[in-house]
Amino acid sequence: MKRTLIFFLLMAFILSGTVLAEDTASISAKAAIIYEPVTGTVFYGKNENQSMLIASTTKILTALVVLENCSLTEVVTIPQNWSGVEGSSMYLKPGQKITVEELMYGLLLESGNDAAEILALHTAGSIDIFAEMMNEKAKTLGCINSHFSNPHGLDAEDHYSSAKDLALIMAEAIKNDEFLRISSTSSVSIEGRQYQNHNRLGQMYDGVICGKTGYTMSAGRTLVTCAKRDGLTLICVTLSAPDDWNDHMVLYDMVFSKYTMVSTPVSGIPVGEIEVISGERSSVSVTPKECCSLIVERGDAVELITGLEPFAYAEVKKGDKGGELYVTVNGETVFKTDLLFTEGVSKDNSELLSGKEKIIRRLKGLL
Repeated sequence: MKRTLIFFLLMAFILSGTVLAEDTASISAKAAIIYEPVTGTVFYGKNENQSMLIASTTKILTALVVLENCSLTEVVTIPQNWSGVEGSSMYLKPGQKITVEELMYGLLLESGNDAAEILALHTAGSIDIFAEMMNEKAKTLGCINSHFSNPHGLDAEDHYSSAKDLALIMAEAIKNDEFLRISSTSSVSIEGRQYQNHNRLGQMYDGVICGKTGYTMSAGRTLVTCAKRDGLTLICVTLSAPDDWNDHMVLYDMVFSKYTMVSTPVSGIPVGEIEVISGERSSVSVTPKECCSLIVERGDAVELITGLEPFAYAEVKKGDKGGELYVTVNGETVFKTDLLFTEGVSKDNSELLSGKEKIIRRLKGLL
């Protein structure tokens, strides 16, 4: 009774040079994860739930809390009695006036500990209150192996996180357009001083869209990056990793060479038209009730199939069912949702069919 239309067909393919799972033996990190944020898939984990020192990767959460509570145009005056912070710096001076946006560049590109502290003081009034805000935000994101006591990541017994928790934090951060814009900038000039992005992976690996480095003697090299290819977004985290650049490239290669992402049209996007009988309009479009994103192996045959009703009698109501959408992988149905009318269509009384005509029309629709 339904007409089946092939709406989309993807024949994924196998890339040469596939990185095998055994290659992860070369990962130098004491803890690592490669994570897909839409489905929550963990492709690889190594001590990913272990609480560890995380150095300046802390600043991803700092940036997220600031962006959610401050405007980038706000002007900040550095306190006259402020004495600075040890470690990496954007060289702020007492009495200096600077915007939140400029401080964010200093935080995410130069990894300035001074920028982190000034942003925390501006946002919350004190470091302790800002740390409470960080912990509350981390908790809402599902972080269970983390505790934050400062905004910069300098070593402290009560300041730690895990590779998995940092992946969850980065997954939230990349939803923020301003975070992506600032963290992906290669360099910026502020009051005559040039600041360079410390995340060199953006120039080393195709598809990297942002990242944050970190280092202390105790934490070692820490790195959180995000890369995107063929619709598949991945987050990679390595902690205490002497060869972190290579670790990330190996893990990205392992996943990108084997998997891709397939997404169905989102609700509100028309995927077909159905003829309307005796209506003020001759047709009406349908849209999926729900959408989905699927990770599939390259080489899988994926079909998105719309099964539409042959026609609809007016009056048509917006939101009523007009068909079904299926996703199959290698012939197996893995997702199904209703197709709903995108708008209503009223009857046209001058075009009404008789009972006999309705039967004939229905029989034709079955052929």
